[in-house]
Amino acid sequence: MRGGGLWQLGQSITRRLAQVDKKVVGRRYFASEAELKKTVLYDFHVANGGKMVPFAGWGMPIQYKDSIMESTVNCRQNGSLFDVSHMCGLSLKGKDCIPFLEKLVIADVAALAPGTGTLTVFTNEKGGAIDDSVITKVQNDHMYIVVNAGCRDKDLAHIEEHMKAFKAKGGDVSWHIHDERSLLALQGPLSASVLQHLTKDDLSKLYFGEFRITDINGAYCFITRTGYTGEDGFEISVPSENAVDLAKAILEKSEGKIRLTGLGARDSLRLEAGLCLYGNDMEQHITPVEAGLSWAIGKRRKAEGGFLGAEVILKQLAEGPKIRLVGFTSTGPPPRSHSEIQDEKGTNIGEITSGGFSPCLKKNIAMGYVKSGSHKAGTKAKILVRGKAYDGVVTKKPFVPTKYYKPS
Repeated sequence: MRGGGLWQLGQSITRRLAQVDKKVVGRRYFASEAELKKTVLYDFHVANGGKMVPFAGWGMPIQYKDSIMESTVNCRQNGSLFDVSHMCGLSLKGKDCIPFLEKLVIADVAALAPGTGTLTVFTNEKGGAIDDSVITKVQNDHMYIVVNAGCRDKDLAHIEEHMKAFKAKGGDVSWHIHDERSLLALQGPLSASVLQHLTKDDLSKLYFGEFRITDINGAYCFITRTGYTGEDGFEISVPSENAVDLAKAILEKSEGKIRLTGLGARDSLRLEAGLCLYGNDMEQHITPVEAGLSWAIGKRRKAEGGFLGAEVILKQLAEGPKIRLVGFTSTGPPPRSHSEIQDEKGTNIGEITSGGFSPCLKKNIAMGYVKSGSHKAGTKAKILVRGKAYDGVVTKKPFVPTKYYKPS
């Protein structure tokens, strides 16, 4: 399922549950339930009112008893707990794991200090994005990576293919896919104070982008201060046998303020934060430069290249890309993925990739690609929704200010 439809699907389910018998909705949306993979928290979601839908081959909660609007606002005011165990965590190990990874991603991996990470992009030979990923240097011989659920199979095949060639030339690198672990994302202003109740580690000394292996609620966890909402928060890799207990403990310590939150609100939160969703805002034919991720290309990498598609990407850095990802606000119905963007004269200049109604800003927001020259903030445009043109304006991202925890 493409993320641009998550918000719509959530709203549709909410309306249908209010109108018809739940079993009818269940038959329609859960037709392939037997074929879907389930996280260890699946029964916990159902017991807590989770409305389960197919997503990237998994049965995942789109929302709970709250509406998507309510869940989005609560994340920013208090906090949210997401099950993101469908995503794939893996470790690369060996003395050559860093030079190996640098052949595949745009980041300056060597420059990362142990215990720190960054957003990066796996590129193909044409400079297009295979996937975006958060990578962390645990130690100089250990990299921890999280890739998107919908990209898991192609990502792992891509990494494995290049690893075989690298090892055949004498490179020392191996990998482990963490299928024995689950992944929870705790997001929002109360996340640190609540999680602090469950660990002896001083979380006030763990800043945005930093990583630690520590005991949380009695379990051996990988914790990264990061997220996909624009809020302060943590992604916690926990042994699967401890995942339900950890989720329960977090909710209990928050005294009801942090709520289980589904994919629908996760989509609206990341859109408000101006963050890309692979499959919508990034694809195999879109480069990191076009997607506005030039900042993620390390300075040394800009000078040396050495990653797949470097020639294309470095040329775009020098000359400028022909298209650019920008933000929009608009009137009328919310724009959706594939809505046409026109200039004021009615000429096509691009296409929306993600859009919806912002629960926090109470207005339409969207992202899309436009021709260079039409990308500057304040540029007026027309956005076609169901064949009718509505006023739009290019708007700086993020739409909602980010609140990452950084040293003052």
